[in-house]
Amino acid sequence: MANTDSPLAHVRDNIVLYGALAANVGIAVAKFVAAALTGSSSMATEGVHSLVDSGNQVLLLYGQKRANRPPDASHPFGYARELYFWAFVVAILIFAVGAGVSIYEGIVHIQDPHAIEDPTVNYIVLGIAVLLEGASWTLAVREFGGSVGKGQTWWQAIRRSKDPPNFMVLFEDSAALIGLVIAAVGVWASVHFADPRIDGAASVLIGLVLAVVAGVLAREAKGLIIGEAADPRLIEQLRAVLDGHPMITSVNHVRTVHTGPDSVFVAVSADFEDHISMGEAESLIEVLEDKMKAVSPKISSIYIRPEKREQAFVG
Repeated sequence: MANTDSPLAHVRDNIVLYGALAANVGIAVAKFVAAALTGSSSMATEGVHSLVDSGNQVLLLYGQKRANRPPDASHPFGYARELYFWAFVVAILIFAVGAGVSIYEGIVHIQDPHAIEDPTVNYIVLGIAVLLEGASWTLAVREFGGSVGKGQTWWQAIRRSKDPPNFMVLFEDSAALIGLVIAAVGVWASVHFADPRIDGAASVLIGLVLAVVAGVLAREAKGLIIGEAADPRLIEQLRAVLDGHPMITSVNHVRTVHTGPDSVFVAVSADFEDHISMGEAESLIEVLEDKMKAVSPKISSIYIRPEKREQAFVG
């Protein structure tokens, strides 16, 4: 969860979002100006793409703020999972607005083509956009790269990540760079072959790229909203704490769920030695909770239930 103790700390903890927002606002303005001057459909599409991305960063920042609210009587585990809701909204916006408008604009341009009079402005804007998007993408890669463990692929790290802003910006910037390449090829081909319909086809292709990215992000956000378990390695470490205690005869299950990017709820069912008293069991549970919380700072709540093994699996 982002640290909001001070404005500077907030910006530092969300540097990826603020970097992407600054880049996308500037790029969107430049693309729309270029589209107005040259009549390029793919440039207009790219302008919409950057505008949608800017709105997405604003929504994710808003989600961060909402998620940082402290627990209360209505939400005893806090509001951290609200960030996942806004991540899902972002994915829907990419699909509905970004992809939808891009494909629509491309089809309209194919049906009613307008030749690009001078592509020079387009090339200049696209070049600047590549530099700005590339800088934002590099920042996103650097920030997210720290969460990629040894022996783990980037895709596995994304699937296991519980912090949507970082990997969503990474996806958005990757789609933006692909879109810029498609737009540049579309502008060049429409001028070279004197066929403005190619520019419209490039817009449709950009929309399809956005639709695919939106689908992937929506699936990831949906899993987080429903509730995902903690990293398997963390679960194994928690189980090792329990297995290593002589007063526990068996561990029936260790179930976890992320209540936020940096917050994990743990529920344990374990079979204790029959001869220990209720007072001893209470003391033992306190010791186990302390040891389990020492495993990771992300563990926010632990519930340990003494339960016979045969009872734990009934039903």
